[in-house]
Amino acid sequence: MADTGVIHYLQSGDGVTHGVAGVLLAMSVASWCFLVVKAWILARAKRQGPRALQRFWQAATLADGIAVLRAADRERVFLPLAEAAWRAAETDVPGALLARVERSERVLRALRQALLSSQRRLEFGQVLLASVGSTAPFVGLLGTVWGIYHALVSIAASGQAMIENVAGPVGEALIMTAFGLVVAIPAVLAYNVLGRLVRQISEELDGFAHDLHAYVCGERE
Repeated sequence: MADTGVIHYLQSGDGVTHGVAGVLLAMSVASWCFLVVKAWILARAKRQGPRALQRFWQAATLADGIAVLRAADRERVFLPLAEAAWRAAETDVPGALLARVERSERVLRALRQALLSSQRRLEFGQVLLASVGSTAPFVGLLGTVWGIYHALVSIAASGQAMIENVAGPVGEALIMTAFGLVVAIPAVLAYNVLGRLVRQISEELDGFAHDLHAYVCGERE
């Protein structure tokens, strides 16, 4: 009886087989490393956010609130918005085009830019998980098709097309499809879970930006 199994398939495979296996391994390592790091960052941001905002609004002045955020918002999710609102409110350059823009509009534009920057930081790397989840099954399928092709060519050359001679090599080739699914499924699940966390934090950012705009623009009225 001929040897079969994952080890035998990889040992007897050619460069394409080894290349596909290497790509799947790289995808798996990259997605898992990113998943662990990103989950840690988002979990910290989700946990620290409410406490940091509560301490911010308990501060006496905007400058004091920013100092509080610098200590409490370690992931720097909400801090850029407060700093942007403070700079926009305090900036006054006589004779410049910016001086002709109403204070409310200056603060709104600064908050919008800071909000987009924070959201991009939260969403950074999500494309990696989406790409791995969508392409890994096809990479594994490529390895399977290539393995089946070589198995059938070898069987045809040997002239022994009995079921036991076909089932083993073809079954081994299906291993690559299984590898592709093993890589893709955690990436898809992680993309959905982390995406939900990103949306929740983004909603908190939207609310904080709205409150900042109302406070800064109404502070000197």
